[in-house]
Amino acid sequence: MSAERRPLPVDRLLLIALFVTALVVAQLTAAKILSFQLPFSVPVAGNTLALPGAALAYAVTYFASDCYAELYGKRAARELVNVAFLMNFVVLALVWSTILAPAADPESASAFASVLGSATNIVAASLLAYVVSQNWDVIVFHRLKEYTDGEKLWLRNIGSTASSQLIDTVIFVGVAFWLLPQLGVGAALGLPLVGGGPVPSVAALIVGQYVLKLAIALIDTPFVYAVVRAVRDREAGERRAFAS
Repeated sequence: MSAERRPLPVDRLLLIALFVTALVVAQLTAAKILSFQLPFSVPVAGNTLALPGAALAYAVTYFASDCYAELYGKRAARELVNVAFLMNFVVLALVWSTILAPAADPESASAFASVLGSATNIVAASLLAYVVSQNWDVIVFHRLKEYTDGEKLWLRNIGSTASSQLIDTVIFVGVAFWLLPQLGVGAALGLPLVGGGPVPSVAALIVGQYVLKLAIALIDTPFVYAVVRAVRDREAGERRAFAS
């Protein structure tokens, strides 16, 4: 009779669940453009911070992936990122199969489709931005870890997230709101590259989203330390209990 496999620790499952949950929420909320008034002016964006609705949820994915990479290593982090990328297609298939299925109430079905049926631009841009930036995040995180001999967790958390979030923001906003509309795909989502007016520009969206993501990266660093320490303390306690 084969031995029963040891289940994954709850903390590891929680980090995986947080990552996937935030990723799904980002996919479903990306089409809405948020606007916040600031008490000061930001270059390009001015005193209005405009950003896609997925910015907060997507920033949470970096928190979860950095904790996961620190605790379980580069290979495990890459597996998490790439498996979650494939799960995006499962989410899209389930959402669109529900949208296309016959509805008892056509009016509510139309509202359902408009809310959950992300435009082609959003889907294509978010998937491209995700697979590039998240893999970059894992690479930079572990390069910094090697460079600092495992010290300075704050440096690799902020450094990897700041660079990968910039890549993610430029790819997502540039492709979804400028490149694809220029090619005739989802032209209604098209925004000017720069300039003011009643609608935000692509440059303003990039600045707004990046400012928020960078602020979150700075704020979440103590929480990364707390999660890593809590997990390592639990693991050390289990080893002591097993050895005694």
